[in-house]
Amino acid sequence: LEGRNIVIEALRRQKRAVKLIYLDAQAKRNSKIEEILSHAKAKKIQIQRISRQELDKKSHTGVHNGVIALADPLPVWTTKELIDDVFNRGERPFLILADEIQYEHNLGAILRSAMGAGAHGVIVPTRRGKGLTAVVHRVSMGGSEEVPLIRESLMSAIKHIKKAGIPLVAADMDGTSLWESNLKGSLALVVGGESKGVSPTLRAKCSRTVAIPLQHDLDSLNVSVTAGIVMFEKCRQDRAEG
Repeated sequence: LEGRNIVIEALRRQKRAVKLIYLDAQAKRNSKIEEILSHAKAKKIQIQRISRQELDKKSHTGVHNGVIALADPLPVWTTKELIDDVFNRGERPFLILADEIQYEHNLGAILRSAMGAGAHGVIVPTRRGKGLTAVVHRVSMGGSEEVPLIRESLMSAIKHIKKAGIPLVAADMDGTSLWESNLKGSLALVVGGESKGVSPTLRAKCSRTVAIPLQHDLDSLNVSVTAGIVMFEKCRQDRAEG
């Protein structure tokens, strides 16, 4: 885990054990450093103060802000396990299926929006696109700690989603206006890769397609922006219903 914010999020959320924290030996004390040190003391996590050069060598992202932590892996979920868990809690499943996301910053942003919108999980293919990398952790700003990222065949995931009676809705530029679409209740939102959009195969599995109305002849938005807008429109509709 690289960067002060993501290390703090992992320590606060306690979804997994943080084993060791490397801290820039010359780091100035501020509120974030103090919080990291406080959590580490309370949880008996070892702190190693090392040089900036040593931190640079350990970094996978090149952006560590003087803090790198080693932690256990996050809990692993399947789509079926997650759906069952959500129903057992008396909630209506809200899932995001993201196909062929090639840029780590986009996947990180989708996870961050998913956390803010109260989504229960983000599902990505086993082989296509990015998984849970150090960059995704950093960009998600806690989203990757709170929202399970499931790597599974999307066709397998869709089978479980349909069996559970959860509607599948694709977000693509030639769909029905988002402002005229009902997104209330259980929902699985499908978004496609940066350059391809939602594939015809995935669209055929969805009950309908929604599109964000755009002006000035703009034909599409960044996939993470699209996902965020649709997620929060769903939140707005659910809130209005409640």
